[in-house]
Amino acid sequence: MNSADVSVNVLMPAVLAALAWWLPSLTGPTLPFGVRSPDARSDAPEIVEQRRRYRWRIAVSGSVLIAVGVLVSSVFRFDIPGAIPLLTIAACQAAYSRARVAVMAVKRREDWYGGLRQGVVADTALRSDPERFPWMWAVPALLICTGTAVLGVLRYPSLPDRVPVHFTGSGGADRFAARSISTAFFPVFAQAALTVLLLALTWLSFRARADLDPARPAESARRHRRFSVRTAISLLLLAAFTDLSLLAGAWGTWHPDQRVSPALVLLPVLAGLVVVIGIAVRTGQGGSRLPEQDGAVAEENTGMVRRDDDQYWRVLGSVYVNRADPALLVPKRFGIGWTVNLGNPRGVALLLGLTLVPALLPLLLH
Repeated sequence: MNSADVSVNVLMPAVLAALAWWLPSLTGPTLPFGVRSPDARSDAPEIVEQRRRYRWRIAVSGSVLIAVGVLVSSVFRFDIPGAIPLLTIAACQAAYSRARVAVMAVKRREDWYGGLRQGVVADTALRSDPERFPWMWAVPALLICTGTAVLGVLRYPSLPDRVPVHFTGSGGADRFAARSISTAFFPVFAQAALTVLLLALTWLSFRARADLDPARPAESARRHRRFSVRTAISLLLLAAFTDLSLLAGAWGTWHPDQRVSPALVLLPVLAGLVVVIGIAVRTGQGGSRLPEQDGAVAEENTGMVRRDDDQYWRVLGSVYVNRADPALLVPKRFGIGWTVNLGNPRGVALLLGLTLVPALLPLLLH
């Protein structure tokens, strides 16, 4: 059984299914399947039932696709790179869609927000006295990038006239190109672009607007601070792990006479994802899973609930479009992290940049 096939067809679907199974627990209690709801409805029987059904569907579809991945990798040996992970994502999305539609229907039928005081709250201290960005955690990624560049400079004079630029699932080279700065140093350029991109996104998300609870604004602000720091650290570590994967790929390019196991390329990325998921499980979106800090003064409930803002979330609650909102990034409705405000022109420009950079990078090989 090829290690690369196992990583792509078995390990990746397992990680994706496990993450999807956990997502309802990572999201705050007022956003079941991306539907805004009052605190009093967080344990409503309909929501509990949809969580149960969602997880059952994820468990069944994930198990089936992992079994298919094992058969594909070890018995039939079909060459369908990425198909099993994509099918896993599609199955998870279908389970989420069914649960969301069901919760939304109950919310409308029972008028969950009828008679409630809705509000939005902001903590100006998050701007005037923000948490310090954890720059030291970016050092590992920067050192790996620098080390890879130095190795490339030392190795370049002894490279053959033609260097490998593509590899099979077993680690052997199957496509070559003339030696040049762009072909020999492509892994270094990829490292630099990815590291800069992740650093920029991490910094932007670190400064993104907090989704505070108007019922207990001070408590939720404290949780947001801890959440933003921990999430930034996890993303910076992911950058380092991904750079390690690119370093392993660079070694294959610079030593065409040596076969580099695809597992050495894939495992660092998977390890980085495990770190991100592990920290996400402990913190929850916006810090929803974090306990209140010891010694913190108990805050009296104001009686207000978060504003019902479902109207600004399109495409099953995954796309945010609000032209009146100046925010560039906003917290996701389901899962961990942030998403772009497509109602903000700067957000559209950011999304285009995120799409174009990976698309243009391979042009260096031509």
